[in-house]
Amino acid sequence: MWTLTANFQHCSSSPIPSISTTSRSSYSRASPKPTLICSSLQTQVETLNGTLDGRLSERTEIRFGLPSKGRMASDTLDLLKDCQLSVKQVNPRQYVAKIPQISGLEVWFQRPKDIVRKLLSGDLDLGIVGLDTVSEYGQGSEDLIIVHEALEYGDCRLSLAIPKYGIFENINSIRDLSQMPHWTEEKPLRVATGFTHLGPKFFRENGLEHVSFSTADGALEAAPAMGIADAILDLVSSGTTLKENNLKEIEGGVVLESQAVLLASRKSLIQRKGALDTTHEILERLEAHLKAVDQFAVTANMRGNSEQEVVERVLSQASLAGLQGPTISPVFCKRDGKAVADYYAIVICVPKKLLYKSVKQLRAIGGSGVLISPLTYIFDEETPRWNQLLKELGL
Repeated sequence: MWTLTANFQHCSSSPIPSISTTSRSSYSRASPKPTLICSSLQTQVETLNGTLDGRLSERTEIRFGLPSKGRMASDTLDLLKDCQLSVKQVNPRQYVAKIPQISGLEVWFQRPKDIVRKLLSGDLDLGIVGLDTVSEYGQGSEDLIIVHEALEYGDCRLSLAIPKYGIFENINSIRDLSQMPHWTEEKPLRVATGFTHLGPKFFRENGLEHVSFSTADGALEAAPAMGIADAILDLVSSGTTLKENNLKEIEGGVVLESQAVLLASRKSLIQRKGALDTTHEILERLEAHLKAVDQFAVTANMRGNSEQEVVERVLSQASLAGLQGPTISPVFCKRDGKAVADYYAIVICVPKKLLYKSVKQLRAIGGSGVLISPLTYIFDEETPRWNQLLKELGL
């Protein structure tokens, strides 16, 4: 028995009542078709019916959806700025902006869930959101392509949390929870969550049949203490807020691990002129910057009789191999009117965690004048994710 209780906003009809079903398939069969529905739902229905496909040819600019508020918004702008893609707003109250470095690209600030919906409807071509948002609102649509799955910020997990006390005191895993005799058709496990797609799917896959779901405004952590819910399914970063509200995560209770991803519309990439080229440039800049994070260029001079002698000394130390190997070049000085090379310059790329160890090893084998510079970009011959994208598109 599944009970879904949702609060729909901006509807033109009266609220839709709770629905009790035995499965998702029976839910679709048993549900009557309302004559008036929410505008956001209407957009999704039209998208599935293909009535918005024609919009792809109605505009020439490429639209890039970014989160409009919160930590995700500021971290996204910081990442783009680090990639030399600064977002310029004429007015901070406006929802549209430009990235001057890429002509024909418009930035639209939207709620993360609306970014996903508008990618599906054809109103956006690219977007940055959390994987949790893609999974909840994209619901496996083949028109959504994750171009870059690990932008390295916005880390969190969608996790189930239950009280530490009462009947849950000795419940430490999703298996324990599913075997509790308390949950019946008349008295289901009550879960407060905003994830009404991922939630039912997760509980069904873990053998919990008698579950009811409800949405709640504000902090979900208060719901169990107020008697509104038995458990919550919500995004967790550090887990501190859960602990402060006497809640605990349980083994097997993580639905998914999430972080920021670069998302695109398949139809846009194939059909809209310039969308694929724009995606390529954004992807290359992101890849080059993220690969360079916490990497340092280390340069040192080393006395030697030949390049071969010096390179053998350098490669005898495992931490001095660099990305593809050290770069060795002669350092010329003038002696008795002639240019001679008594020293050789070594350049290697070293991760931050191995930086001091690498410097010590360089000095131990004769290196001197060691210079260290943080790296901003590391461009490969071609980014592997670009090749994967072309393969996904059949190009």
